Formats: sequence, structure tokens, C-alpha cells
Amino acid sequence: MFIPSLGWSHGGALRWINIGSFSFQPVEILKFTFIIYFAAWLSWAKNRVQDFKFGILPLAILLGVIAFILLKQPDTKSFILITVIGIAMLFISGVPYKYIFGLGAIAIIFLGTLVFFKPYLQERVKTFIDPSSDPRGSSYQVQQSLIAIGSGGIFGRGYGQSIQKFSYLPEPQGDSIFAVIGEELGLVGGIATILLYCIFALRGMKIASNSPDLFSRLLVSGIVILITVQSFMHIASVSGVFPLTGVPLPFMSHGGTSLMIYLTAIGIVLQISKYQKIN
Repeated sequence: MFIPSLGWSHGGALRWINIGSFSFQPVEILKFTFIIYFAAWLSWAKNRVQDFKFGILPLAILLGVIAFILLKQPDTKSFILITVIGIAMLFISGVPYKYIFGLGAIAIIFLGTLVFFKPYLQERVKTFIDPSSDPRGSSYQVQQSLIAIGSGGIFGRGYGQSIQKFSYLPEPQGDSIFAVIGEELGLVGGIATILLYCIFALRGMKIASNSPDLFSRLLVSGIVILITVQSFMHIASVSGVFPLTGVPLPFMSHGGTSLMIYLTAIGIVLQISKYQKIN
């Protein structure tokens, strides 16, 4: 965005950096480093996070800077995800509910304002409300995703037997991969995938609750929230129960940068789990 010669545009957004034959998405690194930095800040502030200037204000400043960077690309979904993570980490650190609700309300108002001024967001909301509104345009991906999931039935067409992923479903290896899972593995495979993420979330939060110190607890919580929320954003948007986001499904969607970051994050969680407090 700031150095055009390095940027690579895809789908109307400038989210990749090219260096020779190597390309990566800086936003994936941003999500991870945000969690580390904010966990460090909150663990340093400790009980002072209940004070507005040590809890809410630092997050508001961080989100303001991140919003400037991401919304210029545009990458609204990543901004929403980082905002959710930040508010959740504040909640875990013990910030008073009134501040949490206040910040949440401001975030919702800000998002509503974005939708009002951004035509592409309006299209996504319109598609969410009425998926059949523009089947050859803005609602094409949702329509094809629903066709893929519906055609899978209970047990699916069989692994590798998807029809929709050939020429019909946009980004079948990335933004629409859950639709392919639903088509090939059916309702059973879709539910199994969701259960895997639920188990991951439960186990991750258990590790967080037994972490040896506040920083470790916040770091693990942030990582678990990142992966879990992003997973369900992907699943919900592909299934038509949430506006289309275009976020990848962690560990399953194609993408070297995200996979590298998530595997690194999981390595940190596993390392922290070795030092859990024994109740």
C-alpha cells in the first residue's frame, strides 16, 4: 500500500507483498504480533488495566493505527477480527464491564459507519440479507457455496469428488474451502470439522486458565481466540449465516503465510502448556 512496487493486488485489495518470487500477507503477521504486544502490555499494567488510560486507551490507540493501515487496503475483516481479539483480551485481563461494553458499542457504531460509506460492504450486507439478490454478481460466491454444501447431503460425494470446486466456486482452496468440505464429506464431515475447532478452543482455554503467569494466559487466550473466531467467521460466512468475509479457514485453507503463523502460534501454546499449574 505504501510502497506500490512491492504490493500485489488481488480481488480488489492490496494485501500481499512481493519480494522476488516470494510473497506474503503482512496482515497475518500483524494479527500475531498484536496479540503478543497487547498481552505484554496488559501483563505489565496488571491491576492498572481497570484504569481507563492503562486499559481502554492503549487498545483504542492501537486499533486506530491498525484501522488506518487495514481499511486503506481494504481489509475490513482483519480489522474486525483484531478488534474482537483485543476486546476479549481486555475482558480476560479484568477490565470493568462498563468499559468493555462501551468499547464494543463504539466498535459497532464504527462498523455501521463503515458500511454506510463503503459500497462494497453494503453489497455484502445486502447479499447476507438476500443471498439471491444478485446470483451472477455480489451473491455469486454465497450461492455457489450453498449449492456445494447442499449437494453434499449427509455423507458427501466422497473425498476429492467435488464438482463445485471446478470453475463454479470462487477460491475453493481458500475462502470457500468449507463449502468443498461440505460437498465432499457432507453434513457429517462439516459437523466433524466444527467439532474439531470447538475441541481446540476448549483445550486452548484450559491451557490458558492453567498458565503460570498473566502474560502466558493472555497470550494463549489471544491465539485461541484468533484461530477460533476466524474459523467460525469462515464457516458462518460460507454457510450464509454471516456476511461474506473472505477469511481463510485456519490449517485448512491454502496460504503459506497464515499456515506458518498459525503453526508458530500453536508451538507457543504447546510450549506454555508444559508449564501449566497443577490444580
